[in-house]
Amino acid sequence: MGTYIPLLIVLAGGYLLGSIPFGLIATRLAGLGDIRNVGSGNIGATNVLRTGRKDLALITLLGDGGKGALAVLLAHFIMHDQICEALAGGAAFVGHLFPVWLKFKGGKGVATFFGVLLAAAWPVGLAAGATWLLMAYLFRYSSLAALTAAALAPLFTFVLHDGRPVIILSLFMAILVFIRHRENIRRLMSGDEPRIGANKG
Repeated sequence: MGTYIPLLIVLAGGYLLGSIPFGLIATRLAGLGDIRNVGSGNIGATNVLRTGRKDLALITLLGDGGKGALAVLLAHFIMHDQICEALAGGAAFVGHLFPVWLKFKGGKGVATFFGVLLAAAWPVGLAAGATWLLMAYLFRYSSLAALTAAALAPLFTFVLHDGRPVIILSLFMAILVFIRHRENIRRLMSGDEPRIGANKG
């Protein structure tokens, strides 16, 4: 019982941290209304950027990534166990996708995905981040960059990190990233996906 209570705290804390909708909070505080009524309707940094406010997009990016990283780090300090760290990171990721505060309708999880990876296995996080940057630079599709980074993250983890829990975590998050981007995948295949910097999407 003594072990289960800290584990439940780690899981619940990770989920609640992940549920904080930084994009929605930032745009509302800035007087821009509900970000869900803008562009793609997503609460993430890419859609916040469509408001023309790069500062708010940066705040959203750092907030969404930071909450994932914080969940992993808190689990590390509380439990000192890689399995618990992976569970906390996964919980934060799920919290972003299905936040209790927004009736379980959240974002696509890309920034939180990177934040979790950076805290759980920073070489993997850096490799995945570099993949996103390269793909975004070459093709100008945020979704394609995210999908490529997510697809390669389990491979990066296998090569750069020896912990099985983090490998499973990266695979779990990658699958959910693909599920959450299914509409983007359809638009990429049809040629209708907006490029980075577009006003609609």
